[in-house]
Order: sequence, then C-alpha cells, then structure tokens
Amino acid sequence: MVSKITWSYSSLKTFQQCPKKYYHLKIAKDIEQEDTVHTIYGKEVHKAAEDYIKHGTPVPEKYSYIVETLDALKAIPGDKYCEIELGIKKTSEGRYVSCEFNDPKYWWHGIADLLIVNGDEAYLVDYKTSKNAKYADTKQLDYMASAVFLKFPDVLTIKSALIFVVSKEFVKKEHSSFHKTAYLSSVEPDLKRLEMAIQSGIWNPVSGPLCGWCPVKSCVHNKEKQSWK
Repeated sequence: MVSKITWSYSSLKTFQQCPKKYYHLKIAKDIEQEDTVHTIYGKEVHKAAEDYIKHGTPVPEKYSYIVETLDALKAIPGDKYCEIELGIKKTSEGRYVSCEFNDPKYWWHGIADLLIVNGDEAYLVDYKTSKNAKYADTKQLDYMASAVFLKFPDVLTIKSALIFVVSKEFVKKEHSSFHKTAYLSSVEPDLKRLEMAIQSGIWNPVSGPLCGWCPVKSCVHNKEKQSWK
C-alpha cells in the first residue's frame, strides 16, 4: 500500500517538537502560525539572496553583510536554480521517484534555496538567518539531496551546506547518489509515529523552551513568553 503520509522537513520537525502543535497546525488547521519579526526578516533575506543571484538585483543595504557569501556562490560554475521546488513520490513497491512540488500524490516536498548543477556534481545551499549554527540539523540537507539525485539522475555527488549568514558559519555535508535511498529511509520511524498519532487521534503535548512562542494558547504548557532583560 502506498503511504498516505505527506511531509516536509519543517512539518515533521513540528511533529517531533510537539504532536499537539502539529495537530492544530496541520490536521485540524484551526490555528495559524503567524509571521513574527524573525520570520519576516528571514523571508526578506532569502528574497534578497534569490534576486541577487538570479537577476543581479542589488542587495538592500541592511542585508549587505550577505553579499560576500553570495558572490562566492555565484562564482561556482554550473546551472543555478534559486528557490527550486522539489518533490518525491513513494510507489506501491516502496521506490522513491521524483515528482512536482504540488503533485497530488507527493510523499515529501521541499524548496532548496540554491542548487548549482555542474555535470555530475552539484552544490546545495540552505540559508539560515538564526544567530549561529548551535542547533544546526543536517537532516534537511539529506532529504533535499535525495530529491536532487532523483530529479537530476546524472548528478553523482553533492556538496551541501547550511549557511548561517549572520555568523558566517558553514555546516557542510557531502552526499553520494549511492546513498539516496538510505537518506530517505532513515525518516521512516518518525513517519510511523506520525501515522500512529493520526490513527489513534492521540496528540500529546510536549513541554519545551519555545512553548511561550507557540500559537496553541489552549495547551497546558503554553505560558506567556518572558521579555529578555
């Protein structure tokens, strides 16, 4: 049977952090995650990076600190794809195949901030606007790399990186097309947990340091966030 679970890196991350939050945002859809100062800032930086690499549009002065990094990326030879939408379908035989981002039968989908394809080698970049790389998670790169291998079958190796544009830190990883299935199968235990939650209707809340910023105000763990002094 083809899995009916659909996911992205961010949606699965939400479930891992708190099943109750996932339920309200993704299943019941009775609560929306509103933009914050931080998310708006992140969107603006991503847009500035895309316009600069894709069209040569000057980066706004307030984000000029990213230009040096973007110039280094522009200098890498190859076809450049900004904000490229990627999708993966899972067949009834358990194989992974490439599909469009909004394919009605997609299993996973995501958007890569920058992909550079040069023959059998590629470069994969995700910009991060958090203060530093302390909580970097390269699993996101694993899923993206697998999708790239499926969409571009001539690509054999990928040099990928989470680029923290504020602290100028690079969390790098190398991927091989030989392991593309393993990168994806590693997520199956979490997807089984998600499927069990959907079937049982049990969405237990989890307490964490971000509870004060959670939009699910009815949760027992939700407390008004404290202002930094």
